[in-house]
Amino acid sequence: MKTAILLMAHGSRIAEANDAAREVAKMVQEMTGHEIVEVSFREMHEPNIQQGVDNCVAKGATRILLIPYFLFMGAHVQHDLPEELEAAQQRHPGLEMVMGSHLGAHRKLAEIVTERIGAGLAKAGWH
Repeated sequence: MKTAILLMAHGSRIAEANDAAREVAKMVQEMTGHEIVEVSFREMHEPNIQQGVDNCVAKGATRILLIPYFLFMGAHVQHDLPEELEAAQQRHPGLEMVMGSHLGAHRKLAEIVTERIGAGLAKAGWH
């Protein structure tokens, strides 16, 4: 069985924002060693989530862990992403798919915010 990881991001009209999600996917692939790590977007950019699932299947995945790359438990995480998973399941009935948790409140995110605060204070010259 070949397991794929599919990061599901919101998507943005700003290309650099979408590129950041792709960079995270590359880092995740390096950190986890998973052969198949794809990124997809809920809105405004491709590949959309259905295309992301198809890309995983095309690379030989027989099961996919879908990870919501969202900070909060909003409508996308609660409703839209599960609907996307259901639609993909209809198109790929033999494919195993499970949705993981969104990012949420996590100490490591607080550490990143703390780093950004330090950088912002230094940039402003507020020691």
